[in-house]
Amino acid sequence: MSVKDIVEGKKQWRAHVARTKALPPDYRIVYKEMQKYLFKVGPISLLDGPLLPGIVDFFEEGVAAGKGVVELIGTDVAAFCDDLIKDSPTYAEVYQASISAEPGTDEK
Repeated sequence: MSVKDIVEGKKQWRAHVARTKALPPDYRIVYKEMQKYLFKVGPISLLDGPLLPGIVDFFEEGVAAGKGVVELIGTDVAAFCDDLIKDSPTYAEVYQASISAEPGTDEK
């Protein structure tokens, strides 16, 4: 990874954070909870994938339609997040696979 890639990544992240700050307070609270949950669960493609920007897009559309955040995702944030990443490999799954492998085998 070059310095140019790092700088570009920072610019994209700052633009993403600016979009989240423009959301109404209830949406921001739910987004932060979703972000915290997703960082804990750890889908492998979280940081360089379209998941977080896609959530902000979804929320911006909800705001434009005049819907509340609970109308969009329901009352269980974790269940909504789990449904978003159900087909994505997570770091927890990779770890479980590595510890359940036979000793002495090199699994990649």
